[in-house]
Order: sequence, then structure tokens, then C-alpha cells
Amino acid sequence: MLLAHAVTLAEARSYIAALAGQAATFDGSVEYEHALLYLDLIHGQDVPALDTQGLTDDRAILHAIAVSAVKELTDHGVDTLQVELLLDMLDVARDRDNPDPEPSGL
Repeated sequence: MLLAHAVTLAEARSYIAALAGQAATFDGSVEYEHALLYLDLIHGQDVPALDTQGLTDDRAILHAIAVSAVKELTDHGVDTLQVELLLDMLDVARDRDNPDPEPSGL
């Protein structure tokens, strides 16, 4: 793994971990953890350390940066299908992390 790939992977892991730690709901936290585990599964033993210190508390910003870093992984040879699955997992996690879902029009 080249340095640029390791930096991108560390960024993606850090922001997904921060989302899991700052999730407003238990279900959201679990889904972010699943995304983090899948990201680690993609990379096998080559997983850099997490660094969530000093990251913003704004979950929308964390999510946007995590998505950007995950998309960038395709530039480093990660399979596009795996990246798309991970992006879908992040979307599911964000949806489940909504503590006040809008009424369904009942």
C-alpha cells in the first residue's frame, strides 16, 4: 500500500469511527460500525490507526468527508463495487441515525 492510499484509508476510517462515536441513535452507531468493519475487511491486515481527536462535532460534515474519502479509494485501486457497497452502508447508517424521523403522513 502506497502512502497516499494509507492516508486516504486512515481518513475514511477516522471519519467513519467519529460518526459511530457521535451517533444520535444506537442503530445508527451499529450501522456505522458495520461500515467500518467492511472497510477493514476490504483492506485485510493493512489498516492504519484511527485518529478522531479534534474532528468536528457536526455529523453532516463528518459524513460528507467520510464519503469523499471512501470515493477517493477507487483512485488507489479499491474495487468500485466495494466502494459503492460501502457508500450504501454509510447512507443506511445516516438514515438510521436520525433520532426524529419525519412523520409518514398518517
